[in-house]
Amino acid sequence: MLNEKAKLLEDSITLSLTAIAQKMKKEGKDVVSFTAGEPDFDTPQYIKEAAIAAINSGKNKYTAVNGIIELRTAIAEKLKKDNNLSYQPDEIVVSCGAKHSLFNAFGVTLNPGDEVIIPAPYWVSYPPQISFFGGVPVFIETKEANGLKITADQLKKAITSKTRALILNSPSNPTGMIYSKQELTAIAEVVLANNLFVVSDEIYEKLNYSDTKHFSIAEISNEIKKRTIVINGLSKAYSMTGWRIGYAACSLEITKAMCSLQSHSTSNPTTSAQWASLAALNGPQGEVELMRQEFNKRRLYTVEVLNKINGISCLAPEGAFYAFPNIQKHFGKKTKNGRLITNSFDFCDALLKDMFVSVVPGSGFGAEGFMRLSYAVSLAQIQEGLKRLNTWVNELA
Repeated sequence: MLNEKAKLLEDSITLSLTAIAQKMKKEGKDVVSFTAGEPDFDTPQYIKEAAIAAINSGKNKYTAVNGIIELRTAIAEKLKKDNNLSYQPDEIVVSCGAKHSLFNAFGVTLNPGDEVIIPAPYWVSYPPQISFFGGVPVFIETKEANGLKITADQLKKAITSKTRALILNSPSNPTGMIYSKQELTAIAEVVLANNLFVVSDEIYEKLNYSDTKHFSIAEISNEIKKRTIVINGLSKAYSMTGWRIGYAACSLEITKAMCSLQSHSTSNPTTSAQWASLAALNGPQGEVELMRQEFNKRRLYTVEVLNKINGISCLAPEGAFYAFPNIQKHFGKKTKNGRLITNSFDFCDALLKDMFVSVVPGSGFGAEGFMRLSYAVSLAQIQEGLKRLNTWVNELA
């Protein structure tokens, strides 16, 4: 009954493992879960109150497909203030989360056979979305020596006559790495020389712990801005994952097409969530900064402890809320109960079954030999989970 496109789709490994951890917790098991890609803080109160006020005042009907003009105007002002990028409200499409924005972007730009270059490690939904629309994911394996980021030279070598686009994710899920202005400038030169376009996923923009301000590749020049689709949203910075509000900013030609596609799928995003998002952007930003500071404390602790565990090494992430340690030194070893560890899935699966610690194997992100831990959990949970990990690793032989 299924068509060929549907057969290509698999469940998100992160969402699947999160569901398994939640099921084990309901069964009474003391699980420490590092799988979820969402803040553990509640949505700030003033944002919730804005949604309630919108509902109570009757703002419960359809809106424009691309979102209320007030929200698109606020997004345009945010892009100008934070990123020095000038967009008109009609060059912005508000969607049901940044994932939906990406889906729209690929849906209106890719033709069958178009190649899209994806730096690995990558976020799990990029390849299936591209494949669903007939595109061909082309992976560039990054190196720890380069901070798990692609270089302009790597990009040059990966381009063929079929290459259509490049995906950039900075700060990155799963590595937490951030591209500098210098790195992006070199990449932009290659993009322009080869007439590509860029999908720049900047959803973790506000969760930046480096000394350098977040920089979008679209800031480099008007030429590269015309060839960039900026993707962002409210989920991570404002702890609004369940509200499902993301957005794309790009040329009017593309936003018109995205709006048409969205009109035949979801229509507008949830009305009350749009008014809540307007309050988030226009309201006090103090809680966003407090969350960032707390994540930074957890980041520093997590990386310090991981690098003290036998056979594990971890680059310090500069943004987002993930650590991505290298675990390859434990491949070929056996657990206390005799299970052979041959890859990252074996490592993570055995850790969950033996110690009730849930992490995500790097293979799900195109990076065998690593695992991803989300430190968007309490410090007490991080301490307990890493203690169990250390105990378990020391029993491998």
